[in-house]
Amino acid sequence: MKSTRPFFLKLIYLPVLIIMLIFCLIGILITMKVTIDSYSIQRTIGTLNTDQLFVYFLQSENRYFYPDEENPHMTTSNLSTLAIQLATSIKPTDARTFLGNELPGMRLYDTEIVVAGEGTDLSNIPYESPPPTEVLLKERKVAEEKLAGRTTQDEKQVINPAKKSVFIYQSHSWESFLPVLEDAKQPNDAISSDERVNVIGLGARLAKNLMIEGIGVEHDKTNMTQELHSKGWSSTQAYTLSGSIVDKAATAQENDFEYYLDLHRDSARRGITTRTINGKSYARLYFVVGKENEHYQENLDFAKKIHEKLEEKYPGISRGVFLKSKSEGNGVYNQDVSNKAMLLEIGGVDNQLDELERTVDAFSEVLANHIRSEQKVKEVDLQ
Repeated sequence: MKSTRPFFLKLIYLPVLIIMLIFCLIGILITMKVTIDSYSIQRTIGTLNTDQLFVYFLQSENRYFYPDEENPHMTTSNLSTLAIQLATSIKPTDARTFLGNELPGMRLYDTEIVVAGEGTDLSNIPYESPPPTEVLLKERKVAEEKLAGRTTQDEKQVINPAKKSVFIYQSHSWESFLPVLEDAKQPNDAISSDERVNVIGLGARLAKNLMIEGIGVEHDKTNMTQELHSKGWSSTQAYTLSGSIVDKAATAQENDFEYYLDLHRDSARRGITTRTINGKSYARLYFVVGKENEHYQENLDFAKKIHEKLEEKYPGISRGVFLKSKSEGNGVYNQDVSNKAMLLEIGGVDNQLDELERTVDAFSEVLANHIRSEQKVKEVDLQ
C-alpha cells in the first residue's frame, strides 16, 4: 500500500513555507525603510475606475439586469492596462505620466481636470508659481492715467446685513494686472498693493454686490506682502498666513460663516483668460479645489454647481474646475474650514479692469442666487 505521508507533509510544509516567505518579505521592506506617502496611494487608487468596477461586479452576480451588455468593462486588454498603471503609475493616454517621476518640477502639471471649460486641456492647465518675496517688494506704480474717467459702482452706502454668511479674502493680495501698471510687461510685473488695481479691489466689488443682494459679508483686506515681510516669511507661506486669518474668522463666536472665497488672478496670458459673451469682453475664471482635505468632495461639488450655473448664463466664462494635491501647491488652500470653501481665479495678467468687473458681477449674481436658494431650503427644513 502506497504511503500517504509525503502528501500530508506537503500539505503542512507548503503553507509554512508561504508564511515564512511573507514574513521574510515584510522584514526586508522594514529593513529597507520603504515609505509610501498618502499622495502616492491616492494616485495609485486614482487609476482605478471604481464606477466601472462596481458595475462589473454587479453584472457578474446579476445577469438579469444586463441581458444586452455588449461592451464588458473588464476585458483582457483593460485588465492588462490597469495592471501596468498600478505597477508603474503610467497612463498611455496621458503623456505627463511618462516623465512625471523623472523630470524635476514635472509633477506641477499633475493637476486633475474635473470639469473642462471651453478650450481647457493638458496644454493650458493652471499652475501656481508665486514670485519670490524680493520681487513682491518691487511692485509697479499704478498708471493713474489708465484709471482717470473710469466709472465705478454707486458710491452710496450699502447696508451689510448683521448675519454674515460669506467671508472673502485674498491669499495673494499683491496679484494685479499689467494694463493698469507703469512699464509692466511680464507676468511677474503684475504686482501692486494698491487696492484699486489688485485682487482686493475685486473682492471689494464682490462683497458690495452680495450686500446689495441682502447677503452679509466680511471682507478681509490684509496686505499679504507687508505681513509676510514683517514676519520674515517667503511668498510660499502665504497660505499659512491666510489660514490664520481664516481660522480666526471661523472660530470667532459672533461669526456664522458658511462660504469662504479666496480670490486670485492667473498668470496666463490674454488669449486664454478672455472671452467675448453677448458682444462684451469678460475675464474668464476657474475654480481650484484642494485634494488634501479629507472632505474635499463636498467643496468640489460646490464648485461644480457654481461652474454649471455660470456656464448656463455666460457660456465660455469658466475655464473649468481643477483638483490640486500637495505636489502641485498647497493642497488644502484653507478649504478644510468649510464644505463651501472656494479658491477662485479671476482673469489673468493681461485683463482690463472693466473685463474683470463684468466677470465679478456675473459671479456675484450666480453666487447670490445659489445662496438664497440654499437659505430657502433651510427655512423649509426648519418649518
